[in-house]
Amino acid sequence: MAHREWHRSERIGWLRAAVLGANDGIVSTASLVVGVAAANAARHDVLLAGIAGLFAGALSMAAGEYVSVSSQSDTEQADLARERHELATQPEAEEAELAGIYEGRGLDPELARAVARQLMANGGALAAHARDELGITEELTARPLQAALASATSFAVGAGVPVLTILIAPTSALVPVIGLVTLACLMSLGALAARAGGASVLIGAARVTLWGAVAMLVTAAVGRLTGTAVG
Repeated sequence: MAHREWHRSERIGWLRAAVLGANDGIVSTASLVVGVAAANAARHDVLLAGIAGLFAGALSMAAGEYVSVSSQSDTEQADLARERHELATQPEAEEAELAGIYEGRGLDPELARAVARQLMANGGALAAHARDELGITEELTARPLQAALASATSFAVGAGVPVLTILIAPTSALVPVIGLVTLACLMSLGALAARAGGASVLIGAARVTLWGAVAMLVTAAVGRLTGTAVG
């Protein structure tokens, strides 16, 4: 019976994009609306800024993630094309290279050569070189569209928190209420992301919350100073 192991590294592609998107959505949009609210803007203006930030940020995250991961994918494909060419023109050298990799990992020279020869003979040469020489695996390969969609969706969900808070918070307490709700959500996000990745929940929650607080404090200060100067 086949034994299937489950590893957290299989999540790393979409998890990274989703966490980055949600964190950026919460922090950037909350900081934006806190900065506008701190400048004594009306609720309508704060809400408008939040909605604009949500859509602009989500599209920007999608585009940025797609371009970034596409560059990774292009590099992977170029490396694979080079390997195909070398396998077609220098099979003996590629077999020796593969054997050297396995020998460096602890196999006896004879066994390393036998494993490399068998992989080369059974049509698994490219997959073996991709995995063992280039570090390209099915689980970790670049997927631009998946990363872009996950990032944009999670950004919109994260940005929705401060936008919805604007609608329910008292006008006189927009800044503190948005700040508290945002910090609570960031703490939860950091804890969930750390748990999903097998890291320390406390550290994960603390670092996300800390940087979110710093971003909002700085933006609020700039908004207050700008509002005072303009007013």
